[in-house]
Amino acid sequence: MKTLCSGLATIAGLFFAHAAEAQTVLAVQRGETIVQTYCSQCHAVGKTGSSPLSAAPPLRDLHKRYPVEHLEEAFAEGIYTGHPEMPRFEFEPDQIDDLIAYLKSLE
Repeated sequence: MKTLCSGLATIAGLFFAHAAEAQTVLAVQRGETIVQTYCSQCHAVGKTGSSPLSAAPPLRDLHKRYPVEHLEEAFAEGIYTGHPEMPRFEFEPDQIDDLIAYLKSLE
């Protein structure tokens, strides 16, 4: 009986780990859709390539400036930059989670 319970616990653990991994994959996909929609006009949004606007850093390099998790507040309150070309964006909490997941996937 103890072996059966241990086996079931292992299977349940694997199931939940797989479910969490699937959620992460979906979050990355949703985040990619968001950056394609809002960011790709100026920023390189993939793992390679140059930004269409030379002053806009590739999103894959953001983690070199600061931890991407620290962008959560900026995404929620509206991103402001020191240059007028960048529009102001505000995102909902679920969108922010997806954006962060995508940015982390670029690291």
